[in-house]
Amino acid sequence: MPATTTESISQVSQMVTVAPLVLLSVVDHYNRTVKGTKRRVVGVLLGHNNGSIVRVTNSFAVPFEEDDKDSSVWFLDHNYVEMMNDMFKKVNAREKLIGWYHTGPKRQAADLEINSLFKRYTPNPVLVVVDVHMKSINTVTDAYFAVEEIKDDGSTTAHTFMHTPSIIEAEEAEEIGVEHLLRDIRDAAVGTLSTRLTQQLQSLKGLHHRLSEISAYLAKVTSGELPVNHVILGKFQDVFNLLPNLSTPSAESKNGESELAHAITVKSNDELMTIYLSSLIRAIIAFHDLIENKVEN
Repeated sequence: MPATTTESISQVSQMVTVAPLVLLSVVDHYNRTVKGTKRRVVGVLLGHNNGSIVRVTNSFAVPFEEDDKDSSVWFLDHNYVEMMNDMFKKVNAREKLIGWYHTGPKRQAADLEINSLFKRYTPNPVLVVVDVHMKSINTVTDAYFAVEEIKDDGSTTAHTFMHTPSIIEAEEAEEIGVEHLLRDIRDAAVGTLSTRLTQQLQSLKGLHHRLSEISAYLAKVTSGELPVNHVILGKFQDVFNLLPNLSTPSAESKNGESELAHAITVKSNDELMTIYLSSLIRAIIAFHDLIENKVEN
C-alpha cells in the first residue's frame, strides 16, 4: 500500500477557508464564459497561508483551453498569470498567490500537470474545485494538495492529490453586506417558519449524507479495502467526544426523564451557562468602558 510523507500529513491537517467573494467571482467567471457547456474555467487564488490555515480572500480568472476529447491537451496562459499577479501585488501586497481553482465539477486527468505549473509561483499550491451548479447538498468547495506518494516496491515516487478540509468563512464586512443583500431579496410571501423548517430539513439531509459517507468509509477500512488513516480516525474521535454522555445512570434522571433526554438537557444547560456568562462579562466590560468615558470627559 502506498504511503505518504510527514509533510503530506501536515498539509492534510491544514484548513482551507474560502471567502464568499471568491465564490461569487468563480460563478461569475463561469456564467460569462462557458455557461451551458460541459467545459470548465480555471483561475488563480490569492490569500494567506500561515502553515495551519489557508485563507483564500481573492481570485482572478485565467485564459484556459483544453481539448474536449483529450484532456491531456490544454493551454493556460502563464504570462497572463504573472502579469496579473504583479498588478495585484501593487494593490495589496499581503495577498499572495496560494493556488488555483476550476469548476470541475470533479478533478480531471490534467490537474496534476496544471498544478505543477503553479509551483513556479508557490511551493505548495492548493487546488479548490468549485461546484457552480450546486447539484448536491454537500459543500460547494473541495480542496486538495498535491503530495508525493512513496511506493512499497521502491519504484519511482508519484504525485497524487490528497483531500483537505475546507469551509466557507466570511469576514465581518462580508457578513454585513450579505445580510443587507438578503433583506432586499427576501420573499415577503414566504413566512419565517417555513424558511426555518426548510433550512433545518436541508441541514438534516446534509448530516445524513455525511454520516452515510463516514459509515461507508469505516466499513471499507474494516474490510481491508482502505488503509487505516490515523488522522481521519482522530477527527472521528473528536466528533464522538462532542456527543452527549449517554452512560448517565437512570437513577440520576429527574422527573422520570430517560437517560438520553437527561444527557441532552445537561449538555444544553452547560452551553446556555456559557452563553449567559459571556453576555454577563460583555455587559460588565461595556459598563466599565462607559464609566471610564464619563470620568475622562
